[in-house]
Amino acid sequence: MIHYKTSEEVQKIKESADILAKAHGEVAKHIKVGVKTSHLDKIAEEFIRDNGGVPSFKGYNGFPASLCISVNEVVVHGFPSKYELKDGDIISVDCGVFHQGFHSDSAYTYPVGEVSTPVLDLLRATKDSLYLGIEKAIFGNRIGDIGNAIQKFVEAKGYTVVRELVGHGLGKNLHESPEVPNYGKKGSGPLLKAGMVIAIEPMINLGSRNIVQERDGWTIRTSDRKPSAHYEHTVAIFEDRTEVLTSHKYIEENFKF
Repeated sequence: MIHYKTSEEVQKIKESADILAKAHGEVAKHIKVGVKTSHLDKIAEEFIRDNGGVPSFKGYNGFPASLCISVNEVVVHGFPSKYELKDGDIISVDCGVFHQGFHSDSAYTYPVGEVSTPVLDLLRATKDSLYLGIEKAIFGNRIGDIGNAIQKFVEAKGYTVVRELVGHGLGKNLHESPEVPNYGKKGSGPLLKAGMVIAIEPMINLGSRNIVQERDGWTIRTSDRKPSAHYEHTVAIFEDRTEVLTSHKYIEENFKF
């Protein structure tokens, strides 16, 4: 069942998303060689709580941290740890904020130090595919139009789309209907209507699309251990426009590549 949001509820999600965007910006300042991923998690949690929010992920189905931190071949749901970032790594930082009864959700993948050109190209293509998906997330289109745009773009460049993990609706709950796959057929799936709020989040692999889950029950990595990239925005559908509620502005003020 899809929960359609009022304009007032969308505004509350936007206010949650503003805290989230700024938390991402604080984390971005510290992404460099030698930093422990647990330190990044601490920065995010302190910022979110200091600004009146609650980390959406911490405690969610037992998840132990405020950030999902996924390095190199880890696609999503990696744990922050004592691991120190190394030259040539890539790191996906996925975060959610709960504020005034509503969740927001966004992610960004960073290169650390000197990253190889093929991997940088993967990051740029994945980020570009997010915005191509958002362009199709308009009133009157269907969910399949979003996934089709993402899939066509990245597969034309030789990358693969993770199938088992998808974007999602969100609002009072972190994960709501509908699912938002990063692949699909034009004109298929649920109709995009005013009041829908969805997280679009392409997860794109350099090698095979196949994934495996680690023994911790959370961490998802590529089966061939080749890198994977992940970018995400929360968007709201209106009859006359689509609004991107989350922002990478504060990230990109502090981190350029």
